[in-house]
Amino acid sequence: MGGDWQRALASGSRGSGRAQARSHARLLIVSGLLFVSQALTGCAVGPDFKPQAPPDTSRYLSDPAGDRVPGHPIVHNAEIPPQWWELFRSPALNRIVEDGIEHNSDLAAAEAAVRVAQANALVQRGALFPSVAGNFDSTRQQVAVQLSSPLESGANIFNLHTGQVTVSYIADVWGGTRRMVESADAQAEMRAFQREGVYLTLASNIALAAIEEGRLRGQIAATRRVIGLQSEVLRLLKRQQEQGQIALTDVAAQETAVAQTRLLLPPLEKQLAQQRHLLSFLTGRLSSDAPGETFNLGSFRMPRRLPLSLPADLVRQRPDIRAAEANLHATNATIGVAIANRLPQISLTGNVGAAATRFTELATPGAGLWMLAGNAAQTIFDAGALENKQRAAEEETNQSLAQYRSTVLAAFQNVADVLRALQAGTRAISAATDAERSASESIALVRKQVDQGQISVPLLLAAQQAYLQTSLARLDAQAAQLANTVALFQALGGGWWNRDGHSKPDQSL
Repeated sequence: MGGDWQRALASGSRGSGRAQARSHARLLIVSGLLFVSQALTGCAVGPDFKPQAPPDTSRYLSDPAGDRVPGHPIVHNAEIPPQWWELFRSPALNRIVEDGIEHNSDLAAAEAAVRVAQANALVQRGALFPSVAGNFDSTRQQVAVQLSSPLESGANIFNLHTGQVTVSYIADVWGGTRRMVESADAQAEMRAFQREGVYLTLASNIALAAIEEGRLRGQIAATRRVIGLQSEVLRLLKRQQEQGQIALTDVAAQETAVAQTRLLLPPLEKQLAQQRHLLSFLTGRLSSDAPGETFNLGSFRMPRRLPLSLPADLVRQRPDIRAAEANLHATNATIGVAIANRLPQISLTGNVGAAATRFTELATPGAGLWMLAGNAAQTIFDAGALENKQRAAEEETNQSLAQYRSTVLAAFQNVADVLRALQAGTRAISAATDAERSASESIALVRKQVDQGQISVPLLLAAQQAYLQTSLARLDAQAAQLANTVALFQALGGGWWNRDGHSKPDQSL
């Protein structure tokens, strides 16, 4: 070993006064480094993040009176319950959504991503504090005969035991480390809001899949009902043909109509099976393990009232907007990191310990050693690398800002689209219900004529086709209105901010 340990050993023989001073130094090195680091820490360079102001508008639709849904009163600025799916008053839906939240793999992955980001933020926060390391070294060595031995005994072969505690710290003079911590915290926040987005999407997808199952079951039932009606008419026509009242071509036309209607069943049954598979997947099951709950459109009720958040509140409620804002915050902080890296870097290092030729002598006053050092470094030439890193951070922030604004615009479009869909859906249900009623009356009249032997085959076929089409259209309209209501809750953010009971949902919904 070199002269440092030699001087350290020699210092042990110079009296207890110096040993006492070194003992005090051991206690002061860590506190001294902390004090110096605080003295060197100033304001963080780079732009401070400021949340974007919400859009200056009071409505979602272009016409002032447009934020309305006929037949479903709108409650402006109503609180959205976190379990919004319960407003459909379907116990089976409540059970399957809660089951999906508990077992869905995508949600579990999103929650793990949050924990990863939080752990990384804590890792980054550790850079704000000094690093303390301890080491112990034991050697046996020989000094050349021509050189004087560092020991009083003059022995040229000896053991040396050295124990040290080293404290190192990179002073956050320009706030670069604090900006890195700020960025890591913002990334953890972004992951948390992305997790809320997965939660909301999962609940919405389960509700939509249940509604679609109800629609398919209704269409299968309607198709079978029409097949039954057509088959009964076919039997009457065959009897009339046997009695010579009608031609065989009339019977053949009705047989063709029955066969064409039967062709509609296999695709509907296939889609129903696939919806069941989808519900199994969303609730964390294998396709062979179908959920016990089944759904038809009668399982659901429209909420008594529909909530509608104020436009200024939407940007604080939508998980995708909040995630985009957190991403903007994270990239904004990296500008400060890039600026700080272009400025002088100051590091402090200190160690305290003891060295002795015998292990038992390490605790003696004369064995102490210590060192305190500081370093300042400044990059003089790097071909513009650090400057370009700053420019890249600035442009990345501009990119995040544009993405944030795009997300806000898409969110407002989403709400507007859903409101228009709900408005059109109310009219569609009314029209489809009237059409089905009219078709039902028409087919009843035609059926009466068939019983009386007064048959017009073209009229019969048209009436049957109209009844089937209007029945399916009514089911489509009812399912679409329920699905649009789910989309409204999703578009408004899903009430995640009320999950911890911070505010009570509107009981009138």
